[in-house]
Formats: sequence, structure tokens, C-alpha cells
Amino acid sequence: MANEKPSSRSKVFAGVLAPIALGVAAAVAIAWPQPTPPTVADPALAGLASTADCHDMVSIGVGGRGDTPRDQTKMLVDEKGNKLPAAQQGAYRSHWVDPVINAPLEDHEGDNGYAAIYIEYPADLSSYEDAVNTGADNTIQVMKAIQASCPDTQFAIVGFSEGADVARRAAMQIGNQTQNPDGTWPNGDPSAVTGVVILSDAGRGVDGEFFPGAKDPSNPDGFDRPYDPSAGTAPGGGALPGTGGEFGKLNGKVASFCSEGDFACSTPDNISLIELLVNLGRQVNGDAIEREGLTPATGADLAQVLGRVALLALADVSADEDWMRSDETFLDVLIKVSEPGYVPEAKTTPVAADGSEPIPADRLANLAYLPEKLLKEVIGLVRTNQNTLAVIMSDPYDQTFGYNRETDDHYGHHFDYWDDDIDGKGTSTVDYAAAWLTHLAEQAKQGKPVSSDAEAKAARMMAAAEAAEASETTETSETTPASPSDQANPQTSPAQDGAVPAPPAPAPGAPVPGAPVPGVAPAPTAPSGAPSVAPVPGTVPAPEGAGMPVPPTGEPSTGQPTTGEPTTEQPTGTTAPATTTAPTTTPSPQPVP
Repeated sequence: MANEKPSSRSKVFAGVLAPIALGVAAAVAIAWPQPTPPTVADPALAGLASTADCHDMVSIGVGGRGDTPRDQTKMLVDEKGNKLPAAQQGAYRSHWVDPVINAPLEDHEGDNGYAAIYIEYPADLSSYEDAVNTGADNTIQVMKAIQASCPDTQFAIVGFSEGADVARRAAMQIGNQTQNPDGTWPNGDPSAVTGVVILSDAGRGVDGEFFPGAKDPSNPDGFDRPYDPSAGTAPGGGALPGTGGEFGKLNGKVASFCSEGDFACSTPDNISLIELLVNLGRQVNGDAIEREGLTPATGADLAQVLGRVALLALADVSADEDWMRSDETFLDVLIKVSEPGYVPEAKTTPVAADGSEPIPADRLANLAYLPEKLLKEVIGLVRTNQNTLAVIMSDPYDQTFGYNRETDDHYGHHFDYWDDDIDGKGTSTVDYAAAWLTHLAEQAKQGKPVSSDAEAKAARMMAAAEAAEASETTETSETTPASPSDQANPQTSPAQDGAVPAPPAPAPGAPVPGAPVPGVAPAPTAPSGAPSVAPVPGTVPAPEGAGMPVPPTGEPSTGQPTTGEPTTEQPTGTTAPATTTAPTTTPSPQPVP
């Protein structure tokens, strides 16, 4: 049965206390875990999906509030039979995350090529910080268990709403870790993570870019399809700015999407009072407040948090001898100490000989700054809350989480990612993310590292140049007598009479290195030591760094320079281009949900 629509005042209060929640209207019904979870020996767990069933790629989905697997009989197990906080596809469904993580299943599920799993975590607001930190820990735990059984498996992480915060925190821990002396990684091998999709991240930086750390700001590294919505980057930052940061070794592999009007990831500046309420909301039982309102129980919970924050603020002010003369306001102090996990700095207070703690004379002198300090407090309150009233009056809860469960009408900006049109052709943000994951699954299936098209093109041109040079060397050795040293390097013969020696005659059908072709612009000079390849007549060399997909058969694609007829033998003294072989996986029976 659908929940009744809360009043406007209740929605606003719940919205500012829990701005990154999916909301009751969008949350699915929660089936709480069984009082006595089953053991691995239970018949219900027969045929359970195991990490021992290796896949080329696994996508890890982290849903929003209430969107998490709860049935303990269908959880993933490690190779020793221990249950893990995750369920495989078929055992759980997510209305919001499925369109992304299930996209590669149609083409890559066979032969254990691809699998999608869902992370179990509290996914509630009874204690937001505990929930998301548990989700990040569970994500890393599951990835490490899979890596222990299947070291060649590649991963993608996808999170939405509260799950976006989980995905970002997990990615930050993976990307910013330090390798152990024995070569292992405390949070799992970061090179195994090929993509992270974050939809509506509350920790997003101010005016954050879509692809943090990517070489091209319009797409993630190794994926040449641009993401360029007409609306551009959403203004502002996430509702929890203090939780964000860099992705370290995962830079260029992260896609963070935010829709303008989504209060969870796009909040305006100068809303310090709302920022304080958000910090408080992360420490109270937001579910109970939203469900029951302000009752003696929820009021006591809120009063406890408020009292602790007030005491921390007073202690912080009293420990700073110059606070009265500073520009920091008491509201600034409240916001600072209300951060979950805040630890005050240890400061010593001078003690007199009789054991008392007298107030030093210079501290008493600070009282002279009290009138000026009060003026700064008023000015600071007004200046840092210029947009607070406008945000509250616009009903941020309904604007962000507007959703009608009876008609499945999700009109809030928190759900734009499934409905927006980023290219004028009906492609949504979720469609783009799904296409990227499908590309990553194809790369994993082929056993190839995810590299940019420019790098792939450079490798092909290098191989073509080596083949052409080998062909010329072979032809010269057959037609022109030369000393052994000249055969090793035919272009190092000394010039006679100061003239530049002519290059050896090329093999039939082979291009002449460095020779201009009529009607074709000369190729740019290659770096010192790099081989050069002459362009094919009638073509113009592509600019440096231009993207070009790798042909699946190893043949040059249309418009690419060629080196004549392919040979069946590799000429002596040359090295064949290295090829990457896809890892072989042993098919295993599909797990029974």
C-alpha cells in the first residue's frame, strides 16, 4: 500500500534532514532479514552463486534507500562457502540500477563472460553515516573475495542516490590506497576496476566535472563516445561536500552524473543553515522522524545530537585564544563540529600553581572585541544564507524526490537520469552509462586492457612501420651488395661528395618512407626514434591523437594507411607485433536463484 503524501512542511523538514535519500515515495518495500539467517549447509543454499564461478567482468550495483537485497538465502558465497553481503542477478532486481548493470548481459552473459551483483547494506536513514560506510566496506569485501578466486576478473561499480555515496566512497578507498610491501592491496587491486558510474552523488564537488581526472573532459578514458548534455554541468555541489575527494588511481575511470535541480548533488551556495541541518540529519534517525514526526522518542534522539554538537562548539571556541578577534562565526563552528566523525584537536589549558585554571589577562582583553564580533556574526549569518530562504520556499523535497507511486510518475529531478535527452536523439544518461559498461564488458571478453583509441592507433601504426621497414631491408639485401654493417643499417652509408645518399629501392607495392605523395599533405614529423609510415595516395593523414577503433581481425580499418600485401612470414630481424589473448574461463553451471 502506498504511503500517504506528507504535508508540505513535513516534506521540507525531511528534505533538509535527508537530502540524499531516495524518499519514501521511491523506496521499495523492505523485507527485513530473517531472525536466524540460514547456514551454508541449509538446502535453500544448494546451487548458490559462488565467487568460484569466474567471469571476465562483474558489475557491482548499489541501490538507493531501501533498494538492497535482504533475502539471506540468496546471497553470494565465497569459495569456502561463507556468505557475502551481495546477491547475483536473478536473486534480486533493482528498478533503478538494473538498466545500467544488466545492459551487457544479452551479449556477454554466456560462457561466464559477464555477471551483475547487488550489494547488501542498511540503505536507510536510521544512521546515514553508518549505512553508507557499511555499504562501502561491503563493496570492497565482495570485490576482494571475487579477486581471491578470480584474479583476472574486471569490475565496474554503479551506484544511485544513497548508493552513489557508497560507490564514490568505495572508489576513493580503492583509488587512494597504498600497496602493501608484499604486493597485495588492502582494498583490492585498483587496476581491476575499469569503470565507476555515480548517479546523483551527495559528495560531488562544486561544479564537478562529469569524468574526474579523464584526459578528455567529455568522456571517460578509453571510451570515445562523448557525453555532452545541452544543459552542461549542473551548478553547485553535493549536499555533503565534506565527504568528496580525489579518486587517485581510478582517475579517468569514473563517471559522475548530476542533473540540475537535483538537490542531492546540485545545491546552491550560501545555504549554511541547511548545511548544518544536513549534518545533523546524518546523525539522527531520519527514518523515524519521517515516519513518526517529532515524538518524545525522536525528540530525545534529536536533542542528544544537538546537545553534543553544542558542547563541541563551545569547547572549540574556548580552546582558541584568538577566536574573538577572528572572522570565524559561531555558525561556522557549528557546521565544523557537526560533521560526523569530528574529533576535536587536543589543546592544553595553562594551570596555576594551586591547581585552578585562571583566565589569562589577554583572554579577558578579548572581551573588548565582543561588539565587533556580534556584528560579524550578524553579517556572516546573512551573507552565508542568501539562498536558504529561496531553497526552502521552492520545496526542495518535492523538486528533487517528486514521485507518484500509483502512476509511477517520477517528476523529481532525482530521476532525470532515466528520462533526459543528452544528444537530441532520445539517449538518456542511463543509456550512456549502459553503453559504457557494455564497451567495458567487450574489452574484458577479449582480454584486452581498456585503452584509448589514440593509443590503439599508435600501436597499429608502429606495427605497420616495422613491417614496412623489414620489407625494405629484405629487398635491399637481395638486390644490392653491401657489407654486413650496411645490411644491418642500409641508411647509415656515408654520403659521397657531400650529397645525401638515395634511399634503397622499395619492394613492389611497399610505400617509400618519407617520400611525398602527390596531392597529399606531408605527414607531421615523428618524434626522434619513432618509425614513420608514408600515407596512402589519395588520403590525408589523420591528426595526431585522432580516435580510431581497433579492427577485430587485425586488418586496417577504412582509410587507415596500409603497408602492401600481408606476408605469411615475419622477416628476419624483426619482431612481430604483440597480441593479447583473452583469458580462458571454465564454464560452470548457472547458479540457481
